[in-house]
Amino acid sequence: MNARGQQGRKPRADVQRNRAALLEAAQRHFLRDGVGTSLEAVAKEAGVGPGTLYRHFPTREVLLAAVLQSRTAELAVRREDIADIADAGMALTQWLRAMEDYLSAYSGLPEPLMSAARAHDPDNPLTVPCDELIATTDAYARTAQRTGYVRPSVTGHDLFLAACSVAWIKGTGATEEAVDRLRALIAHGYRESDDRT
Repeated sequence: MNARGQQGRKPRADVQRNRAALLEAAQRHFLRDGVGTSLEAVAKEAGVGPGTLYRHFPTREVLLAAVLQSRTAELAVRREDIADIADAGMALTQWLRAMEDYLSAYSGLPEPLMSAARAHDPDNPLTVPCDELIATTDAYARTAQRTGYVRPSVTGHDLFLAACSVAWIKGTGATEEAVDRLRALIAHGYRESDDRT
C-alpha cells in the first residue's frame, strides 16, 4: 500500500483504545497528584507500557495539552454564558473567574502554562492554549477599557498572569477569604490613591 493510502486510514482500534485509556488515566492522576505525577504510573494504570505512552505523548507537555482539551471545552461553555453579560466589567470579572477555575483544575498547572506563555516556544504544545487564553482575556480587557473599568495600560497578558497567580494560590489550599483578598489586591492595587510615585 502506498503512503497516501496509509495516511488516509483510520488508526487501528487498539491504538485509539490505548490513547483513550492513557488520557483517562492521566486525567485521574493529574486530578489526584497534580501535573508532576509519574508518567510511568499513568501508563501502568492505562494498562500499557511506558513506550506506548511516549509514542502517543512524547513529552509531559504533549500529554497535558491533550488532557486540557476537555477542560477547554468546559471553558468555552463558560465563555458562551459570559457573552450574555452586558456589563463589560462584570463580563471581565466572570471570565477571570472562569480562567482561574481552568488554571486550578490540576495542582501545579499554572507553572507550565506561565512558562509556555513567557517562552512563547512554537514547539511547546501548551503555547497555543496560552495564546488563546491571553487573546480572549485581552478582548475582554479592551472592551472593559472602553467603559473606563480597566486602566488603558493593562493587557490581556497581565490579567492572564494575575489569574495564574490566583489559581496557584487556590492550589495551595488557601481559604476563599484569602483568595478574595488577593483578587481585590490585584484589581485595586495595594496603595491608597494619591499623587505620590
